[in-house]
Amino acid sequence: MIHAKNIHKFYDKLEVLKGVDLHIKKGEIVSIVGASGAGKTTLLQILGTLDKPEINTESSLTINGENVLKLQDVENDNSKQEKTFKIISWTAGIYLICLLVFVFLFKHTILDDITRYVIATILVLPLLAVATYFNRYFKKKSKQDKTLSNFRNLNLGFIFQFHQLLPEFTALENVCIPAFMANKPKAETEKEAKKILEYLGLSHRINHKPNELSGGEQQRVAVARALINKPDVIFADEPSGNLDTHSAENLHQLFFKLRDEFGQTFVIVTHNEELANMADRKLVMVDGLISN
Repeated sequence: MIHAKNIHKFYDKLEVLKGVDLHIKKGEIVSIVGASGAGKTTLLQILGTLDKPEINTESSLTINGENVLKLQDVENDNSKQEKTFKIISWTAGIYLICLLVFVFLFKHTILDDITRYVIATILVLPLLAVATYFNRYFKKKSKQDKTLSNFRNLNLGFIFQFHQLLPEFTALENVCIPAFMANKPKAETEKEAKKILEYLGLSHRINHKPNELSGGEQQRVAVARALINKPDVIFADEPSGNLDTHSAENLHQLFFKLRDEFGQTFVIVTHNEELANMADRKLVMVDGLISN
């Protein structure tokens, strides 16, 4: 399911991750624990494609068989090429304007004007052709530019310590957002969202906004949002860190219920020892490495 090899990460000169190797099986619940500053959240963000590791020939990260580092490279390459296209397009446009000004500003005879116009058109055609080519190229590549974000949206779910719900939207609308981003039909999406919210015991709260929900209810809405696209992997960063003891226990039990029901993989960064010990495996991070 998740294979990470030789993952490094620097912030300026500080090496936060020092060559992490990791293998997580499908349907496994893995907790990651360690002291503050050990690199837990950084590793989770890289595994979840929210951040990028230092790339070298020995680094690799595959999720469900997809080489996500390669998807990141496609985005970076296309971004550089798009800048080149914009420069060429602006150059062609400015050149064309200058030629037309030259043709019509300095008038002599009609024959001279026609000759100059023909010459100007011939001169500018190659640049226009290049600009047109790049325009079509990047329209074709625009889907590739979104490859990583599309992969993340359809295959990965995220739950954070603070629910990150949009305050102006209802619980139902918040849950639907990732599906709408994936261009799924509204009727189908709302039906699935209501089904998930009912499963999580929130069917009576679907039209309530976040400030009308308790902390535990808000976090369950966040869980529903993470589930809407039926992702293979759910990454959770201190998911119960902002909850009272009772709500935290309910959330922890929910993770295992979801895994047993839907077979999803969970990777959870937590300081909660109870949750960490409930997991199938507990990984301890020490000074940027996973301790054996």
